[in-house]
Amino acid sequence: MPKEALSILDERTHATYEIPIHNGAIRAMDLRQIKTGPDDFGLMTYDPAFMNTASCRSAITFIDGDKGILRYRGYPIEQLAERCTFLEVAYLILFGDLPTAPQLKEWVGQITHHTMIHETTKKFLEGFRYDAHPMGMLASTVAALSTAYPESRHVHDPELRRLQIMRLIGKMPTIAAYTYRHSLGYPYVYPDNELSYTENFMSMLWKMAEPKYAADPVLARALDILFILHADHEQNCSTNVMRSVGSSHADPYLATAAAAAALSGPLHGGANEEVLRMLDEIGSKDKVPAYMEKVKSGQLKLMGFGHRVYKNYDPRALIIKWAADKVFEVTGRSAKLDIALELERIALEDDYFVKRKLYPNVDFYSGIIYQAMGFRPDIFTVLFAIPRTVGWLAQWEEMLGDSEQKIARPRQVYTGQAVRDFMPLEKRGVEIATPVV
Repeated sequence: MPKEALSILDERTHATYEIPIHNGAIRAMDLRQIKTGPDDFGLMTYDPAFMNTASCRSAITFIDGDKGILRYRGYPIEQLAERCTFLEVAYLILFGDLPTAPQLKEWVGQITHHTMIHETTKKFLEGFRYDAHPMGMLASTVAALSTAYPESRHVHDPELRRLQIMRLIGKMPTIAAYTYRHSLGYPYVYPDNELSYTENFMSMLWKMAEPKYAADPVLARALDILFILHADHEQNCSTNVMRSVGSSHADPYLATAAAAAALSGPLHGGANEEVLRMLDEIGSKDKVPAYMEKVKSGQLKLMGFGHRVYKNYDPRALIIKWAADKVFEVTGRSAKLDIALELERIALEDDYFVKRKLYPNVDFYSGIIYQAMGFRPDIFTVLFAIPRTVGWLAQWEEMLGDSEQKIARPRQVYTGQAVRDFMPLEKRGVEIATPVV
């Protein structure tokens, strides 16, 4: 049986090193022994944007980008999206196993119990301008919850951690709905404990004068599926932020707010909004070929295609495409869908896109569905943040329980000036004459 080790010959010193391989990886710290002399710090790796660096070991989410596989705790995403509710999947992600019927009933009850937010928090939301972006309001309000629950700072208390987890999952849809109502100038709608997680969210968004909001079951189920698909996705930008901030033992509200801030960027959570802008720019199906030619020539970007991890069809995109058909049976077919389908057809047939493995990702169809359901584009990232809170908290909990984890502190390769002598202000910028020899 071959030895699980890597032999390295340092041509500078002609020394040979043997580095153990564990789970297909070597430890970066093992490279520190590779030195040119006693004063040498030791070899480091340089990896901008963590393209090939594992910062943790995790048992939550498995992705095989080449094969288009996504699993939560070992369960294929396709099975979970078809057979589970979002809160059922949330339990799985957080605690490692699917709940029994009694466990699920208790879990749903606990989350429902924590959907209400304090009236002072509501007043905090009212302080934002009428045109404040919902994502900025969400991140700020979640951070403010840190002051409402000071006991959350005790991050090493398992019971207190679980309480904050339930609070955050329960309150996130309420805060999200309130940011949306605020932007429209509508009065806030209190949670309805008789409704399911997604139905309650829809009620807080869209209930007007009717005594009881009745969500369309097809749309509520579609939203549940979308929440399941967005619940976790390994060590993405916002999850990395959640772990990094959490590694300082900041409370989960501040860590979640930081993760939400990372999610707000157009390269992360705002990508589906960019897809809608692209579809609006194209305008009609017959203009797609000309647009794709401009993409190939480098004049334009193709939004919603390609992924840092997936080099195959994003499995979430396939599920969303199926869910879109169900949604459009209720809402009517969106004109944008025909443009999107033509974009996908060309991308999957044209050698330019095939060679570059540019397949549709989760953002490609999700924005079209959200818009058809009645959501404005500026709330799309908020819709992403609601389910992803589960993944953030699961990763945070796992990080705190990992004895190998310490406060995040990456190294750098210094490229600045060497040692320089200080120059008084009156001499700066003054040309010093060269003495004549």
